[in-house]
Amino acid sequence: MENIREILKKSGCSYELIHNDIPIYTAKEGADYFKIDIAQIAPTLIIYTAMGFHVLIVSGERGHVNFKDIKHLLGCKNVRLATKEEVKSVTGFSVGNVPMLGISLPCIIDRKLLEFSFVYGGSGEKDTTLKIDPNALFKLNKVVGTMD
Repeated sequence: MENIREILKKSGCSYELIHNDIPIYTAKEGADYFKIDIAQIAPTLIIYTAMGFHVLIVSGERGHVNFKDIKHLLGCKNVRLATKEEVKSVTGFSVGNVPMLGISLPCIIDRKLLEFSFVYGGSGEKDTTLKIDPNALFKLNKVVGTMD
């Protein structure tokens, strides 16, 4: 977590780390907890492609990932969610605690998130949510593509 905190401090970006009183497992739970639009919840997923692992930050409004769109975006045939074991191995974080930044993998970001002043997602620490300007996600990640 210190690495994430250091990245945030040095970034100059607007953010807040919020301790959750209860565990948050879904986008709907996050939206209800923070009393915000579900589209502002930004789960961080890890996907596997023939080109290797990628970070995928999506709007909670999506409900699911359209892998056909990801295949087209990356120009590859096979795309799937990484397993729990793969996520831990390539990020150092457990599923559900993967931060929205600080992971040295190529990143794809949902443009829907840019409709908001702040989005809420993983901080790398259990029961702690990162509230951040979505533009910072483009600044602080190795972005290789966006989703419409």
